Amino acid sequence: MEAFLTSLSNANFQWVLVGSLLLGFASGVIGSFVLLKKQSLISDAMAHAALPGVCIMFLIFEVKNVPILLIGAAITSLLATQAIQFIINKSRIKTDAAIGVIISVFFGFGIVLLTYIQQNSSGSQAGLDSFIFGQAASLVKSDVQLISGGAFLLVVITVLLFKEFKLTLFDPQFAKGIGLPVSFLNGLMLFLVVAIVVIGIQMVGVILIAALLITPPLAARYWTENLGIMAILAGIFGAISGVSGAVISTTVVGLPTGPVIVLSASLIFFISLLFGTKNGFLQRRVRGV
Repeated sequence: MEAFLTSLSNANFQWVLVGSLLLGFASGVIGSFVLLKKQSLISDAMAHAALPGVCIMFLIFEVKNVPILLIGAAITSLLATQAIQFIINKSRIKTDAAIGVIISVFFGFGIVLLTYIQQNSSGSQAGLDSFIFGQAASLVKSDVQLISGGAFLLVVITVLLFKEFKLTLFDPQFAKGIGLPVSFLNGLMLFLVVAIVVIGIQMVGVILIAALLITPPLAARYWTENLGIMAILAGIFGAISGVSGAVISTTVVGLPTGPVIVLSASLIFFISLLFGTKNGFLQRRVRGV
């Protein structure tokens, strides 16, 4: 408790709390659409594919400049998505197999590059491995401001276009019939997912950022069947997970942020699984289902 109170008075730690709260909330809201569109595995592929982009940009510029590294992460994440679609469209390989192949190739390539950097670069690569599991303690104010600003902007975009996203999700033919740009909206949602992955990998890591997109919405589904309420609940669950993970990993030296955030989200999920008012285990037993 004393260590936490000491950390709480630190301005940088306060920024980390704000950043983790906004990141968790944005992940939960956007993840609700990802879950219902059945694109959870694709978001996982995007996350794993971000690592080689980070490493390639570091090798090119030889400096740990966060905006540059995140641009590389966004490029390789989008490349992975296109590669998955190409394999599905041009072969008989099913979606889950295509995603598995792309995850293995991109993440394996990223690990090879990261190992090369650690063995052959100077001290300028320090902290680069935190992109794998995330580390809130290693973030500086400018990093957290980037995460906070990006997450806030993504939430605003989702709120402003919520009705349009909802229509294209549940009835794309009707949406197209009333003149909505369905293809553009689907592409924009894909961009929002990539953006969440890119801005969140510093805090949660490339391995587990997808869990922050998937687990809070799954938990929210056990409490409601209304998309709007589900998105808000998922955002709240994500925010709680993000803040608790950041607090614990910052106060306990050397503890990676990503796993703690995911464990927090998993705890909320299991509570929802048991006590959720919609299809929760206990509720189903009461109804005799």
